[in-house]
Amino acid sequence: MSFFADIPQIAYEGPESGNEFAYRHYNPDEVIAGKPMAEHLRFAVAYWHSFAWEGGDPFGGRTFERPWFGGEMADAKVKADAAFDLFRILGQPFFCFHDADVRPEAESYAENCARLDEITDYFGEKMETVGTRLLWGTANLFSHRRFMSGAATNPDPEVFAYAAATIKANMDATHKLGGENYVLWGGREGYETLLNTDLSREADQMARMLSLVVEYKHKIGFKGTILVEPKPQEPTKHQYDFDVATCYGFLKRYGLEDEVKLNIEQGHAILAGHSFEHEVALAASLGVFGSIDMNRNDYQSGWDTDQFPNSVPEVALVYYEILKAGGFTTGGTNFDAKLRRQSLDAEDLVLAHVGAMDLCARGFKAALALREDGGLETARAARYAGWDDDLGRAMMASDLGEIAERVRRDDLRPEPRSGRQERLENLVNRVTDQI
Repeated sequence: MSFFADIPQIAYEGPESGNEFAYRHYNPDEVIAGKPMAEHLRFAVAYWHSFAWEGGDPFGGRTFERPWFGGEMADAKVKADAAFDLFRILGQPFFCFHDADVRPEAESYAENCARLDEITDYFGEKMETVGTRLLWGTANLFSHRRFMSGAATNPDPEVFAYAAATIKANMDATHKLGGENYVLWGGREGYETLLNTDLSREADQMARMLSLVVEYKHKIGFKGTILVEPKPQEPTKHQYDFDVATCYGFLKRYGLEDEVKLNIEQGHAILAGHSFEHEVALAASLGVFGSIDMNRNDYQSGWDTDQFPNSVPEVALVYYEILKAGGFTTGGTNFDAKLRRQSLDAEDLVLAHVGAMDLCARGFKAALALREDGGLETARAARYAGWDDDLGRAMMASDLGEIAERVRRDDLRPEPRSGRQERLENLVNRVTDQI
């Protein structure tokens, strides 16, 4: 029997619907701003949180009981059956996975590869039947004890080699399944203490691994995007991919800025002391925006709780920045979010995604409305208008002495001008309240 037995396929019924097993705002076929909503949002289910996570936390073990929680390939196929059932019920266009999510860990690298090949062949058949595509694949290089001191940055070159080989296998699997991106998350690429850490050596090792990935992408003809995911801490004390700015500096240092883009997560942005929209806007301004992991943190907990999103204004501002950047290309909206450990039922997993997809649809429509209103961009242009006149152009072309002489000659006495922040926040609230 299917894990999701008796749960209907979710259909769009409109804002007035009282059916919790229906979309009220997400209409995948609705053409908006020139293409269907599904193509704008490019939703994806995260295999690890939805099917591999057992409901534990640092103070307690497994709370979920799932029929696929076993260590055999037969269990992996039961898990895949349930996953593709969920994709079908939701009408989900994409999914994402780590290797460790989809196949049990074996004693050897060769056996891990054989198991990955077997399960991805199984995926391929199901993808054809259900129509769900692979947004991105990645390798879990942080859970197994061999990676306790990092993967690329490990002091042991044997671990580096094992990690590189594992990445190759997962790039091959992603390529075979037609994945549109390949992601690297450096969960333990960092340090616990500087007392035993060589920062320069570890940076060079990390760059070497990323260069190997880029070289292999071109060697096999993979047309997708290589993505790096920023996160400042947790599980390590300090992770080298701290935030967008840090990642960009690293890419520039090693000449990889034209080959690699960023997958940005809300929870990670907040841990780094930023807003989600800041990280997206900065990545876009630097030319490295790729994709997003949509979730949120509990603002009381202070750690990465990976909850489903629930704030339309927050989501709207993120999609506004994505629209300004031209929208997604190979990227999309991956729900890197998990149920609370007390949410045990199959219905909980379905409805968590339904609610998140509806909320994102509302946020996206609000972002479009903000763009059509034009008030934010009009105010932005007015604020910087002086840089387009003679004085502004002169500041960009003159040396320090010439600037000082101009200030003296023209007796410049600048007065502060209002940034009008509250008026702009009111504008955002008015627009989002109407959606």
